[in-house]
Amino acid sequence: MSVHARQTLAEQIPVIDLSPLRACADQAADNGPGSGSATTTAAQDVAAALHAASQGLGFIYIKGHGIPQDCIDDARAAAYEFFRADDDVKAAVSVSAQHRGWLRPGGARMQDDAAVDLKESFIWGHEDEHGQTDSDHALRGPNQWPADQPHLQRAAMRYFREAHEVAYRLMQGFALGLNLPKNFFLQSCSRPISRGSFVYYPPQDSQSAGQFGVGPHTDFGVLTVLCQDDVGGLQVQDVNGHWLQAPPIEGTLVVNVGDLLSRWTEGAYKSTPHRVINSSGRERLSLVLAFDPDPDTLIDARDVYGPEHIASQPAISCGDYLLQRFARAFSYRDKQPATV
Repeated sequence: MSVHARQTLAEQIPVIDLSPLRACADQAADNGPGSGSATTTAAQDVAAALHAASQGLGFIYIKGHGIPQDCIDDARAAAYEFFRADDDVKAAVSVSAQHRGWLRPGGARMQDDAAVDLKESFIWGHEDEHGQTDSDHALRGPNQWPADQPHLQRAAMRYFREAHEVAYRLMQGFALGLNLPKNFFLQSCSRPISRGSFVYYPPQDSQSAGQFGVGPHTDFGVLTVLCQDDVGGLQVQDVNGHWLQAPPIEGTLVVNVGDLLSRWTEGAYKSTPHRVINSSGRERLSLVLAFDPDPDTLIDARDVYGPEHIASQPAISCGDYLLQRFARAFSYRDKQPATV
């Protein structure tokens, strides 16, 4: 498999300013519940841009996202402290059956016949102000925090909340772009099954035997919100099979459509293969939100296109679909009892 990646043209991965959508949300909040604040022309323009970009490469740079820089900096510092700790410290919070905690190097394989990934991850999900979590699904349960790093919990949860606000604004933009009610994709998001993850890529001297920081894959769920560092290494595959560089752009996030949003929109929105090759000689760290709604949310293209639409794939709940994909990708789940 070729590791060469071309320079990306500006029109292939556009930079979209999310500020007008955020302003609409802020105005509605100021006016109170049920205010029905109209969507501005500027917000409609953002929605149109998101719609067009999602039908192309399915990757978008977002500026004006609203996550404070100190939130990003705190999350990075806490994540690096965790990943640089001894393995026995990290092993104390090894990934649980509910996909929470440390996923060691070699714990993920993005395709059945691929080499294992070089990355390692720390994964968590929603919890309330008392640190309590729901346990109503096989991919949701108590977060695992290292006992001697209490700041990791504070930094991770703050970033998780901020990134969710970005995801909500994006989902509203996608809905408007499809001429749907603004909150169409957020109707069942009272207890989203989203995962936050810090993903660490060690320096990779050379790419051999098909091994990557993370191998070529599409993201499983609805939407991924990614905060890159300045190291680089993310690559995206276009429709012709060519790999394109997705270099860091200061002040932006990278957003990409996942398989479930592609399925929901009958393939109109593209879930694009991507990979990471960290040949920089430096450590690389990504802050990731994998956004998904409540686990019982039905993913059905007929809800988007109307009851007469003949969907190419049957309806499936968000939770069931994720379980199927997780079972194939993560080696630790071989030890878990089948639930679907």
